[in-house]
Amino acid sequence: MAKIINFLSPRRVAKLINYWPPFFFSGIKVKEVDHNLKKIIVQMKQWPWNTNYIGTHFGGSLYSMTDPFYMFMLLHQLKKDHIIWDQAADIKFLKPGRGTVTAEFSLRDEDIAEIKNRALKEFSHSVCFDVEVKNKQGEVVSLVKKTLYVRRKDAKERFPRN
Repeated sequence: MAKIINFLSPRRVAKLINYWPPFFFSGIKVKEVDHNLKKIIVQMKQWPWNTNYIGTHFGGSLYSMTDPFYMFMLLHQLKKDHIIWDQAADIKFLKPGRGTVTAEFSLRDEDIAEIKNRALKEFSHSVCFDVEVKNKQGEVVSLVKKTLYVRRKDAKERFPRN
């Protein structure tokens, strides 16, 4: 995937991810990507293959629709100067998810500036993002907390270990 990102625009990659098998077969689709990759909207329709035994969205699919986007967006914003990894995730199911559900991911300029600033001052740090997955009525069906590890690539030179 990393090699593909180098040859295609981030916006194009975000659209092509619709055909990545875990998304394609779960009915997860990127619906909107803004021009500067600071906002992405993802939807998942309910199909028999992403429905659990009691007729609601399978929890793994609800999490999967939120998994890669903040890392992808932050990689684009911080360019090649930083290392960014998924570090942790937590999902809370608040009510049964049925029908089409939507998740919106957004980065503010202030958040990006703070992340860059902390990476200059610290060897590494963690950044948390909350993602609400909502039903068609706008009710939150699950809340996902994504934690990303962020470090400048030159951190080992800038912060030598004693």
